[in-house]
Amino acid sequence: MEPAQSASGSDVGPARSASATGSPAERARSASASAPADRYRPETGCAASAEGRGDSLIASAPPAERWLLIEHNGAWPRAALTALRRTPPTASGEATNPTASGEATNPTADDPIRAEPAPDDLAAEVARLCTAARCRPVLIRRHGRAAGTEPRRWMLVDSRPGHESIRQGHLPTDEHLLKVLSGADPGTPTTDPIYLVCTHGRHDACCAVRGRPAAAALAAAYPDRTWECSHIGGDRFAANLVFLPHSLFYGHVPPAEAVRLAQAYDEGHIVPAYYRGSGAHLPAVQAAQHFARTAGHSLSVNALHPVHLTEPTPNHWRISLAANSAENRTSPTGSAEAIAEADTAPVVDTAPEADAAAVVDTAPEADAAAVVDTAPEADAAAVAESPPPRASLLTSDAIGAVETTSREATTPADGSTNSTDGSSRAAESRPGDGGGLQIVVEVRARLVTIDGQMTCAARPPGQVRQFTLEGPVRVEPRDSTE
Repeated sequence: MEPAQSASGSDVGPARSASATGSPAERARSASASAPADRYRPETGCAASAEGRGDSLIASAPPAERWLLIEHNGAWPRAALTALRRTPPTASGEATNPTASGEATNPTADDPIRAEPAPDDLAAEVARLCTAARCRPVLIRRHGRAAGTEPRRWMLVDSRPGHESIRQGHLPTDEHLLKVLSGADPGTPTTDPIYLVCTHGRHDACCAVRGRPAAAALAAAYPDRTWECSHIGGDRFAANLVFLPHSLFYGHVPPAEAVRLAQAYDEGHIVPAYYRGSGAHLPAVQAAQHFARTAGHSLSVNALHPVHLTEPTPNHWRISLAANSAENRTSPTGSAEAIAEADTAPVVDTAPEADAAAVVDTAPEADAAAVVDTAPEADAAAVAESPPPRASLLTSDAIGAVETTSREATTPADGSTNSTDGSSRAAESRPGDGGGLQIVVEVRARLVTIDGQMTCAARPPGQVRQFTLEGPVRVEPRDSTE
């Protein structure tokens, strides 16, 4: 807020100070006049601003190959993992869990909700393990924050193409997450999909204001599958939904459309209107899939997976998508047998993806995944030397601005994502690839400055990467050497 000025033009402080000595009515009018500048208003929040600018949803899904979902029924701090607490022993030596009912306790801080984690606390330990294992940790709760009487749960989700699966187990204490991440508790497989809706109001007000109505609509139709969740990236696209295990991101979802999107996912389809992309794929691949669908190719969840990618020049990709993907699965998660089989695959990639970001946000408080999270990837050498156990189904993420204190960009200053040895990368294959045809899409990206609100906390400008189609979408014979 700009300071008020006297008739002579000198500063006399904020406007409310000018009437501090006036009548109650004058003070009320002054407070009313100054309130809009200090308070959140949905019509001027980051989501409304993004809609007004026409910000593109295309290829805006942040990296999310694997997830760790942690049920926590209480209020969520802005840095979500700081809600986790080590379990103090009782006089009898048994552990108690102060957060099992959602109660936030932190005797070392005056403000437990906004306190930062100490370097050696549980939040830091979980964040470290997730970063090393390339996992995205998220807090979840039922709509309405009803704690209920059932034990809390954890879920490990693998979203990698061909390995989609969900495992779950009980969470007696927050510290039990260390057993989950170490593989000591592998959990049990489930075939039920998961619908996440970001309602993390302490991270961004738009997520709560727009997310909760969408969560209510979904929970009314699918009470067992729907969870409110903490920050997942792209606050300006609220209401944000994620469908697991495929890591499908949707943005700007009205409550009336939430159920339709879930129904489509359950039937194995993508709805382009609100689709941001799949976090299981690189942003360039997300863009290629979008342009292929626009050209009339399949809307199946299991179609158009990448089989080859090259980057001939910086920010210019040639991507081959499989044209004959298996599209006959009756549900997004498949059978329990398929899940068990998928879980035998390696769960740790020994080299980070070269293109971890679809957006570079330069605003100091910018959303960590306003289509990207610039948190560092796990160090490839460290992962190769000391891989985590196979049961820790974990992700190239963005644990992010939320859970870690150090951040460094994964994208060069020019925005390119060229690999150090050239420009070619073979994408992971999956069942149904075979020979036959491939869909070839060339996309180009450029950094665009947005002189507007990227998050409700950030101040403009910010930068995002926008993708355009280079030439026509082509169908070609599959190269047997790829």
